[in-house]
Amino acid sequence: MTDRDSRTPTPRDVDTRTPTPAPAPADLWTAIDELWAWLDAHDRHDPPQTVLLRVLKLSEEVGEVAQAVIGATGQNPRKGVSHTWEDVRAELCDVVITALVVLRTLTPDAQEEFTRHLARVTARSLGPAPTAAPPPQRRDM
Repeated sequence: MTDRDSRTPTPRDVDTRTPTPAPAPADLWTAIDELWAWLDAHDRHDPPQTVLLRVLKLSEEVGEVAQAVIGATGQNPRKGVSHTWEDVRAELCDVVITALVVLRTLTPDAQEEFTRHLARVTARSLGPAPTAAPPPQRRDM
C-alpha cells in the first residue's frame, strides 16, 4: 500500500469526466415513486414494520459507505485496498436513493417536503442571497 492509497481524496482524485447518462425514468421523483411502488408491491409487513425496516435499510446503506471508505483507504490491514472512490460514490448514491424512498414511504408529498426542507437548510446555511454592490463612486479630480 502506498501513502497515496491511504489518504483522503484530493481534487485530482475526483472524476471530472462527464458521466454517460443511464436510461432512467423521466426524473428523480418519478424514479423514487416507481421504486417505492415496487417495494410496496413486494412488502410482507404491516405499515409500522415497513417504516422501521426501511429506516434500518438506510442505516445498512450508510454502513456500506463506511466500509467502502475503509476499503478505498486501505485501513483494514487484512484486506488492504479493497474498494475505490467510485465505490464510495456509488454507495453514497444508494444512501440518497434509500433516504428518498423512506421519505416517500412516510408521505406521498415527499418531493414538496424535501424541497421545502432543502430551501430552509440552504437559507440557514448560506444566508440570504447577496445584494449587488453599489457601483464605485467616481471622483473627479
